[in-house]
Amino acid sequence: MSHISKSRLTQKQLDAHWMAYTGNRQFKQDPRLIESAAGHYYTDTDGRKIFDGLSGLWTCGLGHNVQQINEAITKQVNTLDYSPAFQFGHEKSFLLAEKITEFMPQELNRIFFTGSGSESVDTALKVARAYWRKKGKGTKTKFIGRAKGYHGAGISGFSVGGIPANRTLYGQGLDSYHLPHTQAPGSEFSKGMSYIGSERAEALLDLITMHDASNIAAVIVEPMSGSAGVIVPPKGYLDRLREICDQHDILLIFDEVITAFGRMGARTGSEAFGVTPDIITMAKQVTNGIVPMGAVAFKQEIYDTFMETGGAEHMLELPHGYTYSAHPLACAAGLASLNLIQTEQLAERVKEMSGNWEYAVHSLRDADPMVTDIRNYGFAAGITIASLDGDASKRPFQIAMSMWDKGFYVRYGGDTIQLAPPFTVEQSEIDSLINALAETFKEVS
Repeated sequence: MSHISKSRLTQKQLDAHWMAYTGNRQFKQDPRLIESAAGHYYTDTDGRKIFDGLSGLWTCGLGHNVQQINEAITKQVNTLDYSPAFQFGHEKSFLLAEKITEFMPQELNRIFFTGSGSESVDTALKVARAYWRKKGKGTKTKFIGRAKGYHGAGISGFSVGGIPANRTLYGQGLDSYHLPHTQAPGSEFSKGMSYIGSERAEALLDLITMHDASNIAAVIVEPMSGSAGVIVPPKGYLDRLREICDQHDILLIFDEVITAFGRMGARTGSEAFGVTPDIITMAKQVTNGIVPMGAVAFKQEIYDTFMETGGAEHMLELPHGYTYSAHPLACAAGLASLNLIQTEQLAERVKEMSGNWEYAVHSLRDADPMVTDIRNYGFAAGITIASLDGDASKRPFQIAMSMWDKGFYVRYGGDTIQLAPPFTVEQSEIDSLINALAETFKEVS
């Protein structure tokens, strides 16, 4: 049914907003509008409570309307609402940078602030190219991403990304190549990391042979691919990428916009999977999604290279940045969010409950034959749904709409349903979510 009258929006107002990653025509015929949020629930404009089954957009692991974060933002806006990002600073940016390093691998202790995950990826790729030029290896300009990878919506992000629907409309991007994804035949319904598919890391050697390491600046992968449907790395896969990059003098970038700050049951995906990259991109959970912010962590050697070759002290070592880099409100939100993750031991809670989560999501294996695969790690799960009438995205859309009607928000993307509950989710809420999905699968089938 249409919610236009209930939402108080006119059709003209609805039409004025060109919505991001949305089927605008369908949405504006039947809007799904959220009015408020608290804890683990949204409230829509019909007054219905909706369980947040994706933690916002992988962003709100602490839940919504968190008092400590709200108070930090309110205090900050009443003190310093904006500070110029270039040539001047404010204390909280340095405090937050240090706090972030407490979550990062020890070697990655230099933090550059951005406004989003897309900006973080763009920053990482630019710095990778500039780093090699500083090292006298200016031919190292190419990048290697991975099929089914997602690295934001910028031109650099879609270039190294590997989701076809996000690439085909835009034509030529940056000079980049792609590894195969790790969803290998036989790995279906794996619980956590599979033993199948690690050999696909060897494809990096083929790309190096083809293009030569002297031309390759960096390899960028998500430790766990989130937007493509929770694709968990096979055992040994990330270790092998690290080995090959070391052997051929190529930087390794982990895009941890989804996996950093607790989602994997660890401080980072790097920690969860036991592999340390040269650069980590992050966003989303750093502020609990409340104020837009991203960041990039670099190994100190990369930072030192720019400082040592920066010319006179007053000169810019890196001519790069954003108007909203280290925004005071975002820094206040980030400090409050990360302090809560630490003091409440929420990464540890995710790790402790991940077995319960795994059991629950894999109980859907026999819910309906259209469920062709389930993958999970930490508090994340992806469910692959068989296509309908040759359209891979049709059933996931139908499932997500039916779940919304039942009072549950889940993400549909491509041929998958994606789940990522808040870090503080209760077992009863997990059970309700999974039971509703099982019922919905039967209805849609």
